[in-house]
Amino acid sequence: MCETKSFYLWLLQVIGLLGILALCLWLAMRPKSPNYTIVNFSIPGANTSNESDHGSIQYELDIENPNQDSGIYYDDIFLMFYHGEDKVGSKTIPSFYQGKDKTRQVIDQVDVETRFWTVLRKAIMNATAELRVDMSTKIRYNTWGIKSKQHGINREGKIPIGKDGKISNKKKKVKLRHASKKWKQRSTRFLLST
Repeated sequence: MCETKSFYLWLLQVIGLLGILALCLWLAMRPKSPNYTIVNFSIPGANTSNESDHGSIQYELDIENPNQDSGIYYDDIFLMFYHGEDKVGSKTIPSFYQGKDKTRQVIDQVDVETRFWTVLRKAIMNATAELRVDMSTKIRYNTWGIKSKQHGINREGKIPIGKDGKISNKKKKVKLRHASKKWKQRSTRFLLST
């Protein structure tokens, strides 16, 4: 009887140790979300006296994969730029794969919708302009050759714009953070409709 108790106690200890080991492995291998940062941003021609009826937004977006053991498959990335509640422009970045511990730079431009250009230009000339950039995509992690399920990513950031048409905060960079619940609902509807 005593040997049976010690065998069951030993078996319980082994199972407990394996459970703790599995938990530690899961915590160590769980991938981190990518980081999105707008490192360069400008609206050329916004501060000139030449009154044009259209403009463009030039941006540089850094997409950083902080995982040393997981690559990331991205679906199309949707970027939308808002001034107040008005969507002044949007851009789609085609799907791609990002390797382990890599950073991808996306340098592109967005044409500002004509009907919103005049209001945005006046706000920039008064140094009161602030754009909100919203980003949404779906990703899959690739860890040791195994693809994970899809994860929805929604980020947003506020870009204060100075009279020169460039980012006016001290850091000159805008990190995109988790989106508000209101934006998540709106972007989920947008992703389902595409």
